Amino acid sequence: MINEPGYRLNVGIIVINDNGKLLLCKRKKIDSWQFPQGGIDFGESPIKAAKRELYEEVGIKKKDVKLISSTDKWFKYDVPHEKRKNHFLKKRFRGQKQKWFMFKLMHDVKIHFENDPDNEFIDFQWVPYWYPLYAIVEFKREVYRLVLNELKDNFCTEMNND
Repeated sequence: MINEPGYRLNVGIIVINDNGKLLLCKRKKIDSWQFPQGGIDFGESPIKAAKRELYEEVGIKKKDVKLISSTDKWFKYDVPHEKRKNHFLKKRFRGQKQKWFMFKLMHDVKIHFENDPDNEFIDFQWVPYWYPLYAIVEFKREVYRLVLNELKDNFCTEMNND
């Protein structure tokens, strides 16, 4: 079952550059880093949501990336109550349920946050594959570990093909 009471459907996005580094973004107002992610709109497919969120959150157009892989299953995490935002509280979400996508940049692009109506990020960096496990908030760490483990073979294959 994809829909699950209490969980917002969401996509997580890993972007790889030519040097095999991953795009990690710094959240506004809190000292926290994460991969781009976002909700799936009603009637929207997960892949379409991922491409939309890529453009909205970091300015990457769908023509600028190719899909490397996606997770077979959905991963979920609970957001600690004190960190839940108003829209989470209103809809009684306790966490997010995510399908993850890995994209490779096809050429250099300018990463920017100008398209994001929620203005979630203020900075970014390109990091080694496992680095995000040390930079993200604790409550997301296990999902990141599971996702990075599931997608690492596809990442390695892509990097070896270049």
